[in-house]
Amino acid sequence: MSGHIILSHGSGSSPEASKVSALARVAEQLGWTTERPDYRDSDALGLAESVAPRVQQLVARMQASVTPPLLVGSSMGAFVSCLASLKAPCAGLFLMALPMPPADSAKAFDLDRRVPAMCVHGYADDVCPPQPTLDFARERGVPCLLVADGHRLADHLDTVIGQFRLFLERYALEQLVA
Repeated sequence: MSGHIILSHGSGSSPEASKVSALARVAEQLGWTTERPDYRDSDALGLAESVAPRVQQLVARMQASVTPPLLVGSSMGAFVSCLASLKAPCAGLFLMALPMPPADSAKAFDLDRRVPAMCVHGYADDVCPPQPTLDFARERGVPCLLVADGHRLADHLDTVIGQFRLFLERYALEQLVA
């Protein structure tokens, strides 16, 4: 069982970023089609100003997909994947280094609890502290793997790839059983 995956890079990165590129290769080996939108024009607007155009671009790509896509994102890419998943049908979410919004705007940030999801986060992440993400995942029953790494998860790329492969295999199995 396969489908379509949209992989979203973080701020200050590109569609050729190491994590999204490695995960795209794994997905393609398993028979999934992939795409990696380029958000660099939106990112040039600044961190806060890039969110809405990124979400708009991602939702457009989701709506162009023949079937609801699975969304993969790193950092800002994970953040906008969550937001976009509330605006268009989504098959699943694989979220890395997920940043949490400020407390005063957190109630608008969520995910559909019926959508399979997983988080991977570094406990030494100095950009997106892990505790808010762990709380978010726990409150929603989303598995969250915490690794001894920083924001980029560079020291645990093989672990991230392994978890992603398992996530896709479990998703495929669940689709066969359903």
